[in-house]
Amino acid sequence: MALWRGSAYAGFLALAVGCVLLLEPQLPGSALRSLWSSLQLAPAPPGPGSPEGRLAAAWDALIVRPARRWRRVAVGVNACVDVVLSGVKLLEALGLSPGNGKDHTMLHSRNDLEEAFIHFMGKGVAAERFFSDKEAFHDIAQIASELPGAQHYVGGNAALIGQKFAANSDLKVLLCGPVGPKLHELLDDNVFVPPESLQEVDEFHLILEYQAGEEWGRLKAPHANRFIFSHDLSNGAMNMLEVFVSSLEEFQPDLVVLSGLHMMEGQSKELQRKRLLEVVTSISDIPTGIPVHLELASMTNRELMRSIVHQVFPAVTSLGLNEQELLFLSQAASGPHSSLSSWNGVPDVGMVSDILFWILKEHGRSKSRASDLTRIHFHTLVYHILATVDGHWANQLAAVAAGARVAGTQACATETIDASRVSLRAPREFVTSHSEAGSRIVIDPSKPVAEWHREGVSFHFTPVLVCKDPVRTVGLGDAISAEGLFYSEVRPHY
Repeated sequence: MALWRGSAYAGFLALAVGCVLLLEPQLPGSALRSLWSSLQLAPAPPGPGSPEGRLAAAWDALIVRPARRWRRVAVGVNACVDVVLSGVKLLEALGLSPGNGKDHTMLHSRNDLEEAFIHFMGKGVAAERFFSDKEAFHDIAQIASELPGAQHYVGGNAALIGQKFAANSDLKVLLCGPVGPKLHELLDDNVFVPPESLQEVDEFHLILEYQAGEEWGRLKAPHANRFIFSHDLSNGAMNMLEVFVSSLEEFQPDLVVLSGLHMMEGQSKELQRKRLLEVVTSISDIPTGIPVHLELASMTNRELMRSIVHQVFPAVTSLGLNEQELLFLSQAASGPHSSLSSWNGVPDVGMVSDILFWILKEHGRSKSRASDLTRIHFHTLVYHILATVDGHWANQLAAVAAGARVAGTQACATETIDASRVSLRAPREFVTSHSEAGSRIVIDPSKPVAEWHREGVSFHFTPVLVCKDPVRTVGLGDAISAEGLFYSEVRPHY
């Protein structure tokens, strides 16, 4: 019907212009062109009737606060100041020019930095690396801080999650981490930092951003993203872990969020092993019934990741992670689709679903296993999945939708979704598994959360409305996890 109507309009317009030509044959060509272009039906700008507008409206209806809400949230243990700037501008300021890209699991020099940045910018993939040379890092950080356009923000997963929770004035938030004077000044007034967490000097992380289509030499970024590096020893040794756990008794949280394990990659194997055991012991000291969420981040050390899966996962209740971390986790612990070297474009929903199912089946709570893990919030650029063991969580529809909505608002720096500034890029149709006969699901923007079940595990999927021109990509995963948790409700029998 709409197609026929469009054809009828086009025919009528052609007839109208034809009549003008007959009546006014001397009319100049420019006037005719102007008349024709003003008469043509311009495509309607994305608005309430567009798929993006319909999806945003459907989310708003779905996102309801849980019946039982968190009152006090304790977050630890990595915190720093993020210095955010253009990666290309910093490398040019360091006198570097674009050469060949090469991944380095650890950076030892400016040359390593240049090669690793090029490697990831060329793929449009986020990454985080440790810079081993303290003096060289200090010099680079100073140059970065003073560059025009460099901005200072709250950084570190724990501090960012704490900051996001603190935006809700009815929540009390405790943050433990290495908090220096600059970070303390940047934190929300609603965030309480125990005196033992304060230190004289800030830890700086350099966030090198690039835009979609940005060029440097022959290099062209396929997506907007960032490359993060630091020489961060306080967070690397998780120095604030004991302060964090000892603060919980007085603070009495009803939710604990832990992050920063990835920062241990710069430590020796012996220290990693010792610290992981202390992490597990510390978590087990948290009273039963208080859920513990673990936020993962970019890692390259398979042995450390494998140890986290086997030792830490059973001690925590919930996980937050993205597509890089999910595939790396599966590779490190021999999970499904672990032969895949990297995702080819948008991560396949069925494959992601298989890995999430495997984590909860192999390392999550069951009648035969002493594990607390019952929830995973997976996020990638174009969609999110919340996977939960049945009977332990409620309000999942609202939680996954809220996590996806905040990705669109925070990236575009808007209060609400602006349908003209976002695009719906998620697969409209997918299968829910490749390991077994999965069902086929078609996404309707007016009903944006799809649900399926597999052997006692529920999956909730929703697309993300991707910001076309992102203002800031840093901390998006932390905001997503915090928002998803904020709307999640833990079952009382827990």
